[in-house]
Amino acid sequence: MKVLGIMSGSSMDGIDLALCDVENNASKWSVKIITGVTIPMNETWRVRLSQVKYQNPEVYAKTDVFFGRYLGELALAFEQETGQQIDLVASHGHTVFHDPNGWVTAQIGDGATIYGVSKIPTVSNFRRADVAAGGQGAPLVTVGDELLFSEYDACINLGGFCNASVKGQDGRTSFDIVPCNILLNRLAREKKQKFDKDGEIGEKGQIIYPLLEKLNAIPYYKKPAPKSLGRDWINKELWHVVRDYDKQPVEDRMKTIIMHISTQIAIALDNYASKPVEELKILLTGGGAWNKTLVDFISTETDAEIIIPDKDTVDFKEAMVFALLGAMRVSGEFNVNIHSTGASFPLVAGSLDGFINI
Repeated sequence: MKVLGIMSGSSMDGIDLALCDVENNASKWSVKIITGVTIPMNETWRVRLSQVKYQNPEVYAKTDVFFGRYLGELALAFEQETGQQIDLVASHGHTVFHDPNGWVTAQIGDGATIYGVSKIPTVSNFRRADVAAGGQGAPLVTVGDELLFSEYDACINLGGFCNASVKGQDGRTSFDIVPCNILLNRLAREKKQKFDKDGEIGEKGQIIYPLLEKLNAIPYYKKPAPKSLGRDWINKELWHVVRDYDKQPVEDRMKTIIMHISTQIAIALDNYASKPVEELKILLTGGGAWNKTLVDFISTETDAEIIIPDKDTVDFKEAMVFALLGAMRVSGEFNVNIHSTGASFPLVAGSLDGFINI
């Protein structure tokens, strides 16, 4: 089955599309990325998606449909340009609300509209069933990590948020560790850059230790898993701490955030891994894996073996996993690890629009 995974991440730097060959042979799933592309997030969509939660219901509903139409057009153009027939679209959507303790999560980008525009059966809305069942709704990549990357002791994704799945004594535990590229990109924009290419801004800075101490003291980091983060949490709990130091050079704030991210990753591995950290083999993916300064700090803080895979896996792993989750959804297989999310029962998550013959 050829599944197009679509991922619009919280860092809002682009939309990842990864066409994957997904197979299930003798109850063993395999996924191979055929081709992928990242569509840069234009400024109009970046502003609309960041502001829609403050709008009235009519604007919210229209944006949900319009973004779904945009994703459907991207899927249709992808199919036409590659000449590859797509059997299924699996779209994560773009998270605009995430408050699992209040039973609410919303990923904008209407799946029915994606289907209507592209004429390709579409699975979307993956997180809501898990939240309704008492789960965190994130991270959902755990099933993919178990099935596709089981040889690693931990899989860490350095996206808008840094999330991880870690092999522990009682199985694989997944959770959001710390905000990542959302913070780094905000600081990069002060230098008129969309992101810190190769970690060059952060590399020039000095750590602001009082800021680092305050960041590491934020209560979320003491909470046990399962747990997850959202953009609202950053604005309420973290960003005001960084703003208190806005007279300090952006390079110094950047390096301090990099140290903060690396410290929290090291603490998480210490707390949840079944092996000593120096014995761990870690798969590192996501846009942050190209930030040399961040990767160097993570390597130093953890003493683990860090593996950065091929470019397609680094850039499209989350889209790849959602392609798998979509295929599992239409096959009627459980596609959420409830031990990681905290849901009360096993789930076949995702809303299907259209019909697929499997």
